[in-house]
Amino acid sequence: MTARLLAYSHQQHDHMHAFTDIESSFAENVPEPVALTQTDAEINERYVKGEGRILIETNRERLSVFVESLRKPDYIELKPFYQRRERWTNDRKSSLIESFIMNIPVPPVFLYEKEFNQYEVMDGQQRISTLRDFYDDRFALEKLEYWPELDGKSYSTLPDKIRAGIDRRSLSSIVLLKESATDDKEVSLIRRVVFDRLNRGGIRLERQEIRNALFASTFNDLLHRLADLELFKKAWRIPTDKDAAKNSTFYQKMGDLEVVLRFFALRHAEKIEGPLQQFLDDYMFTMQKASSADVDMLEKQFHDVLTLGHEIFREKLFRVWDADSGKWSALPNKGFSDCVLTGLAWNLDKASTLIDKRDFVIEATQKLFQNYEPGTFTGRKSTKQDLLERLTLFRSMLEGVQ
Repeated sequence: MTARLLAYSHQQHDHMHAFTDIESSFAENVPEPVALTQTDAEINERYVKGEGRILIETNRERLSVFVESLRKPDYIELKPFYQRRERWTNDRKSSLIESFIMNIPVPPVFLYEKEFNQYEVMDGQQRISTLRDFYDDRFALEKLEYWPELDGKSYSTLPDKIRAGIDRRSLSSIVLLKESATDDKEVSLIRRVVFDRLNRGGIRLERQEIRNALFASTFNDLLHRLADLELFKKAWRIPTDKDAAKNSTFYQKMGDLEVVLRFFALRHAEKIEGPLQQFLDDYMFTMQKASSADVDMLEKQFHDVLTLGHEIFREKLFRVWDADSGKWSALPNKGFSDCVLTGLAWNLDKASTLIDKRDFVIEATQKLFQNYEPGTFTGRKSTKQDLLERLTLFRSMLEGVQ
């Protein structure tokens, strides 16, 4: 197996795409960790320079004024930064409004000042969007615990005294100032640290939700676009209707985006140095600077691979074979999808052969599951060696198809 793994690291195919220009700097352009062995003088110097210190200011605004400010162009950006898929139901939104009606303290929101007097939401996106939607009459109150007589009321239909009372309530915001960082690397590191600390309370975010928040970019937009492809949604059993998709935990927690990210990152699997999740973070950090040409190239590559996978496996795409029961799994598997997507990417030049021999490919896939111990292809083992082994085994099987 050592020879196979070595081949994985060094073998090049002209059609393997040509990794994009920005990817050539991958693993060379990630934030440097702070050295742990420093003298007191060096530590003091770092502190005096401002490294690791967060500059903030605290604001407090009446709700009516705050919501009106949301309508100013470029003032507060809700969606691209620290955005997660909507998790709050209408009754939870209603509960927040009821808290304001009763003057119960609501935690402050946390903003990042990306430019002077222009902000992005780091924590509090659900609270802010709830306020905006309520003031815009986009939902009616429901299942209120202490004010049930207001159920069914929207903002504009509330009794005038209640509406005036809400307008007088205030929302606090804590702003991470632009001066907290001196360059892009430091900005990325501070955002990551602050967001992680904020994430330790409330609804715990999944790692991909945090990446989606920290690394807003055209590449992150690409992940969303590709995960929204009909063939991809079909393979992962995600409803095409977004309201129905909210019932999918995999979709809610951005598991679909991580599958797409893993494909792009694992084309460079030989560069993994530590935990896979950190490797994915580092790849996202690098790809923030991807050009439009880079993104176009990656988009075409994924389209080609996904289409080829569907042509070969059809309803079995990303499913694993259970040698004991003699059946394909009903659900797709993330670890095995890594094998399929990267393996096909390395073999795009023989796409027509693989399609013509699809029955042979499916049979050979079954044999892989029969001949290797359970968990080999599903990610149960997660060291770099295990990962490279399963990617290489599947890729080698495809390369053997004549």
